[in-house]
Amino acid sequence: MLFYNANIMTMEGKGLGRIPRGWMRTEGNGIRAVGPMEALERIPGEEERDLRGALVLPGFLDAHSHMGICEDSLGFEGNDDNEDTDPVTPHLRAIDGINPMERSFSEALAAGVTAAVVCPGSANPIGGQICAMKTAGKRVDAMCLGESIGIKFALGENPKMSYNPKAQTPVTRMATAALIREMLKKAAEYAARMRDAEEDEDCDEPDYDAKCEALLPLLRGEAKAYFHCHRADDIFTAIRIAREFSLDYVLVHCTEGHLIAQELLEEGAKVITGPLFGARVKPELTHFTAQNPGLLAKAGVTAAICTDHPEVAQKHLALSAGLAAAEGMEYGQALRAITIVPARICGLEERIGSLRAGKDADFLVYRSDPLALGAKPEEVWVEGRLQSRNTL
Repeated sequence: MLFYNANIMTMEGKGLGRIPRGWMRTEGNGIRAVGPMEALERIPGEEERDLRGALVLPGFLDAHSHMGICEDSLGFEGNDDNEDTDPVTPHLRAIDGINPMERSFSEALAAGVTAAVVCPGSANPIGGQICAMKTAGKRVDAMCLGESIGIKFALGENPKMSYNPKAQTPVTRMATAALIREMLKKAAEYAARMRDAEEDEDCDEPDYDAKCEALLPLLRGEAKAYFHCHRADDIFTAIRIAREFSLDYVLVHCTEGHLIAQELLEEGAKVITGPLFGARVKPELTHFTAQNPGLLAKAGVTAAICTDHPEVAQKHLALSAGLAAAEGMEYGQALRAITIVPARICGLEERIGSLRAGKDADFLVYRSDPLALGAKPEEVWVEGRLQSRNTL
């Protein structure tokens, strides 16, 4: 299908990848080609759409969400994100707790959020495996971009608040870090024993351990470590642990990141900021500011924006980026912070995050500024299929 006479923001390259008068051709669930109108070669019999100057840009990606695993408007019945009977649960998989029929999916889709990285919660020092998925569909298996793209870790107040009332470890930051190290070390030894058994028939394989097995892709560099951390000291603990075990890591929330931006730049840290509005309900949020992503980006730190749904409803992802822009983030950086930047941080850039040949045909059609208050995409396309149309 051919879409032409469009103002296209591809998000390719360092900027917005603008093609002021452009066209895009889709085929099946992917993008076949993108280019300027002067280079358009029509195919006889092809279905065409004249977009009459509308803005076309990639679908938005929420890089840290609990949608479908922490269900909307439900209490215990719909809360499947924290198995807080055990502080170390790397073998649990978010995909097994997601309900894609829950209403936040259709709301997010209508608002242009075509993909999300769905994580276990932050009650446990090691919470479980993270799922990347599209927001369109009924069966989570068919919606997945990756069933296990990383492991969720949590530092700071959340594990302490979860286990202190139970008089169970961890009740301190020291114990939280110690539990993480202990499990990672155990998994590394488990991997070594497996290698020894493969190389030497006299060596026995270790007994199957689901927790260790879940951490092997992380130790091999095939999955990322996502560290929930707000305070600067917790951020540095995450970096310290990641360095000790050679982990490819991502800092989630990073609320005090703006206070240590130069250090994060020197570390080459990748950051997912957010949520960007809400009450400062705990001490870790004392230095919260919506200027955080802009200050990080200005310092040269790779920074994405998330909603942390349901802390902020996932349908407000573009609104969050608009707030970041209003608070000093360069406009183009704010748009990139919900498209190509999170795709690269999460290792999904080969399929989503920008518009170019070979990627999924996930795109939005706007007749207004996508970061403006109240803006809605006129059309939302996922894998070459129209999924939502807003008539207002």
